Amino acid sequence: MKQFFLLGFVFLVVACGKKEETIFPTEGPITESIYASGILKSQDQYQAFVTVNGIIDQILVKEGDVVHVGQPILQLSSETQKMSTENAQIAANFADRAANQGKLNEAQNVIETSFQKFKLDSSIYFRQKNLWAQQVGTRIDLEQKEMAFQNSKTNYLSSIQRYRDLKRQISFSADQSKKSVEISSRLQQDFTLRSKMNGIVFSISKNKGELVSPQMPIAVIGNPEAFVLEMQVDENDILQLNIDQRIIVRLDSYKNEVFEAKVTKIYPYMNERSKTFLVEAKFSKAPKKLFPFMNFEANIILQTKEKALLVPRNYLIGDSLITLKGGEKRKVKIGLKDFQQA
Repeated sequence: MKQFFLLGFVFLVVACGKKEETIFPTEGPITESIYASGILKSQDQYQAFVTVNGIIDQILVKEGDVVHVGQPILQLSSETQKMSTENAQIAANFADRAANQGKLNEAQNVIETSFQKFKLDSSIYFRQKNLWAQQVGTRIDLEQKEMAFQNSKTNYLSSIQRYRDLKRQISFSADQSKKSVEISSRLQQDFTLRSKMNGIVFSISKNKGELVSPQMPIAVIGNPEAFVLEMQVDENDILQLNIDQRIIVRLDSYKNEVFEAKVTKIYPYMNERSKTFLVEAKFSKAPKKLFPFMNFEANIILQTKEKALLVPRNYLIGDSLITLKGGEKRKVKIGLKDFQQA
């Protein structure tokens, strides 16, 4: 059992080697906890950034406004991009399949004409060939008819290939120009910053006419109905933490009130600079009014004992020895400890 068996003993502490003070152990409750401090954040809270460089043309919301997913927050000046989109649309209209249907119809007519010519020359040639087999006509006539037949055949096959090439080229140009319009439109959309969630605008850090870049946070947006407590816990204490562990919370804005929370998430990555781990918690019963970045102090409860023998920690030597009134040092077994007592 982690308690003292010192009842009936009087022990002392020597202050600065001059004055001796004595005290009796007391009996009462004690809680061992880990101290942490942190800030409040709205659930799903995020900083909004633009994706392109530009000058703010319009700010479409104000701090405290309710916003929805996809709702515009601000508009950057995008005259050049607008003209690029218009040019892409003009090119797309010019390359559209419907706009080039006349060329395809003309190529189709050429196929039909060349086919009729090929059909006629073929008939003439084979008739002349049959006559030549019967020793009618001259060889020159046969060769001329054969040459006309071959030329017609070549022209007919070429007209088919030209039609196919033209159709493929028109399809390619139409698809490419449509894609250019999509790209230009998407680039133009980059000049509008939109909300990624349903929530409220907690802050806007820029003004109309300011030059902004993708590295500058523009606004803070979050859910005003739910808040998360973010705290940093020292690496020496992190192994003692578990999910659902009880926390006592004191907010700077609520001076004389104490709230309870529970651990909801322990991040497994340590901050190398501070040697701390990020821990998240949620209120068991939240205060009525909260804002992002409120400061708080927390005691994460490890153990509680309702009845224990207690002594002030400054009366202990190395957390394991006490000095009795007669000067004898006695080793004691320490159970729970808080900042003042053990």
